[in-house]
Parts: sequence; structure tokens; C-alpha cells
Amino acid sequence: MKYGFDSEKYLKIQSEHIKERIARFGDKLYLEFGGKLFDDNHASRVLPGFHPDNKLRLLMQLSSEAEILIVISAIDIEKNKMRSDLGITYDVDVLRLREEFEKRGLLVNSVVITHYNGQASADAYRKRLERMGIKVYYHHTIEGYPNNVALIDSDEGFGRNDYVRTTRPLVVVTAPGPGSGKMAVCLSQLYQEHKRGIKAGYAKFETFPVWNLPLKHPVNLAYEAATADLNDVNMIDPFHLEAYGKTAVNYNRDIEIFPVLNVLFESIYGENPYKSPTDMGVNMVGFCLSDEEVCSNASRDEIVRRYYEALRKLAEGDGSEGEVNKTALLMRQAGITTAWRKTTVAAYERKLESGVASAAIELKDGTIITAKTSPLLGPSAALILNAVKYLAGIDHSVLLIPQEMIEPIARTKTYFLHGHNPRLHTDEVLVALSMLSRSDENCRKALETLPQFEGCQVHSTVLLSEVDRKTFKKLGVGLTCDPVKKNTNTV
Repeated sequence: MKYGFDSEKYLKIQSEHIKERIARFGDKLYLEFGGKLFDDNHASRVLPGFHPDNKLRLLMQLSSEAEILIVISAIDIEKNKMRSDLGITYDVDVLRLREEFEKRGLLVNSVVITHYNGQASADAYRKRLERMGIKVYYHHTIEGYPNNVALIDSDEGFGRNDYVRTTRPLVVVTAPGPGSGKMAVCLSQLYQEHKRGIKAGYAKFETFPVWNLPLKHPVNLAYEAATADLNDVNMIDPFHLEAYGKTAVNYNRDIEIFPVLNVLFESIYGENPYKSPTDMGVNMVGFCLSDEEVCSNASRDEIVRRYYEALRKLAEGDGSEGEVNKTALLMRQAGITTAWRKTTVAAYERKLESGVASAAIELKDGTIITAKTSPLLGPSAALILNAVKYLAGIDHSVLLIPQEMIEPIARTKTYFLHGHNPRLHTDEVLVALSMLSRSDENCRKALETLPQFEGCQVHSTVLLSEVDRKTFKKLGVGLTCDPVKKNTNTV
């Protein structure tokens, strides 16, 4: 694995920059954390060498001064919006985040439900949290937001929201995912604090887009692909260009909200300390790329992965054609096609050769392993067996799981459990290997190679089941699938 990002340098200069920003304001700083505070898997994919918990490590250095607000949109509660990387809904992730923060000794103040407009699902969620002893606040939908500045900056706008009482100088505002309303919570709190005579400031800790990389740099295009469902668009910051004569990259929502922030700061301080949305940020990522080409290639991989993910969601009824079209356009802007992903090409070639659904994996050393569907194994299960044999140095002709063991499992699935697909899933193959490993040295050696799957890439020419997708996720494998549903008679 090649690395293109220097995490240690990042931790050093980023923490220094945040401390400088805290010192600029008086009583309190609201710091909006964009992206994931930990489990930032997108950043670790597009910036090889970036640790998924880098932001959390930074926050731990300020734990005695900080408290956390977790934000969730009532719209996302209503839609049961999922974190695709973890396979859980946003409302469940709020509880997971709270538990993880508190396990690390961080103070979680409360949960703020944004975009509230009387949704029954939000009311039910609030009651559930309050039964658990968690403080919950509502922030309402404001008509014309973010352009109706006169209404927003009034008692009928931000003044209508619940005031969140905080006790520490640094208030970190985070959420399960983008579009939750974190910035609006910060701005609303600035308005409310000012009414109470408390001088508060705002800053934004957003990893992407990277302001000092070009607009169409693969790293920034990958961010657009990651937020295609929100229709976010990277833009040149016009305020920064006007103020400094320099080009900086930001995204549409920050640029749209800047006039609101400008009015609020002028109301509170008499002038805005920030001349542009880019000024609001504390992002040092762009200074920590140790190998730009490695990061560019990883970002191109991510764009293709997001394209296939958009196709999968559309095929399963969760996505939209707009999301698919946008990620397809981003591939064109990056100068790539799906053939950029080596496993895609290898899986297609195996499918053409065999005439049945196939899959391919790219191992860390660049080796490509393929597999096809058989009467008793699906392509993903067969792929895992082929890959572990290669990694363990076991001859390909060796049968790790004998047919006489697979057949009764397949019969149980179809005859007793009334399933339609007799073929073993990936988790069933791993359970079978585990049972055999007590008496079979090859199976033991094969199981011991599983940690080597971390960071590998897989493509399947058929949509895999949720069970198979979760198994690859647990193994740390990047998976893409063609939007082709299984035919249990032939696949």
C-alpha cells in the first residue's frame, strides 16, 4: 500500500491552527465539525495515510475545554436515512456517537433536532432520548433559509429555536452525516448567545473540499461524488477572490450561507471578522499531502466506487437517477471510466469467459484474483476461498471445504429454511472454514490471512446480498457491484 498523506504533520499543524482560532474569540467558540469526527472512512480512502480517527485525536487534546452537540435532521429521522459505510440509520448513529465520545471522556451536552416542522417521528425520537436521560432541543425550519436574512436574524427566525445552554469555551457541533444542519445550529446559537450578553465566535472544521487544491482536483471531485445525493457543488469562493485576489475552493452551501453569517457578525460585533467562507475554515489538509499522485489515484478509485454505489441504490429503490448522472459526470471530469477500477475489468473478463456471474479482488500487492459462480458457491464466497488460498500459499486445486460438507448446508437453506438460493454466502464459508480449522492445517492457514483483506478492492458483476456486503465491510474491503439482481436459478 502506498501512502500519500502525512498524518503526524497534519495533527501537529491542525491542532495549532485550531488553538489560534479559539484565542481569537471571547467567551465561547462554536466549532462546526464537518464530515465524520471518527470513522472518517472517506478521508482515509482518498488520502491514503489519513487515519479515520484523526479529528477525534485532535479533539482529545482539547477535551477539558470542550463539549459536544450532536445534530440530526428531522428530515433524516423521517426518511430513516442510512450511514452507508456502517449500515445503520442516522438516529441509531447518534446514540453510537454519544457512547463513543463518552467512553473517551468527552462531554456530550445534548442532541439538537434540526429542520423540525412537527414531524411525529422526530417527536417520538425526542421522547426516546429523553427517557435515556439525554437533553434534546428543537431547531425549526425557517422559510426562505438561507436567503431570507431579515427573517433568519429575528425572533421569528433563529430566535424561535430552543436555546442550548453550554458551559465550556469550545462547543463542538457534529452530526452523523452531511446536510444535518450543523452550521445553522452554530449560527442560531451565536444569535441566542448575543441576546444573553455572551460573546461567541464560529469556525468550521471541514476536511473537504480542500480549499487550496484546484477546483477539479480528483480529491475535490471525490468529495462531490460523496455528496451527490445532497447535490453539493464545489465552487470558487467569490468572496475570497474579491477580498484577496486569490482562488480558493469551497462549496455551494457555505457560499450561500455567508451573507447570513455576515449579517449576524455585523449585528453582534459591528463587523464580520471573516471576509470569506474560506476564512471561516481551519482546514490544513492541503498542506499535508506527501504524494499528490497517490491521493489523486485513490480519489479516482473513490469516484468510480461512488458511481457503482449510486447504481446500487437506484436498483434497490433508495437512490435517484440524478445521483447516478452526477457521479457519471464527475467520472468524465476526472478523465476516467469504470475501467479505471482494475477489479471491474477482471470481473467482466471472467464473466465473459465463464458465462456466469463473477467477481474479482485486487490484493495489496496488486495481484488480481477472480472467481465465478458454481452450483454450491456464489461468486463472492468462491472469491474469498480463491483469495485465502493464494495468500496462504495453498495450491488452487486444493478443496478447503469438501463438497460433502457444503451440500447439507445448501439443503438446510432451501429445504428446511425455504430459501431460494442454495449457494453459500461469504459468512457461511468463513464459518465452515472455522469449523474445519481445528483439524485441517490448510483451513487454519487460510483463516489467518483474513487481516490481509483490509484495504483490498472487490468488484462483482451481480448485486451481492446484504450479508455478503456486510462481510466484506467487516473485512475492510472496498466493494462495488454491477446493478444486476441475482437470478437464484443461475447465479
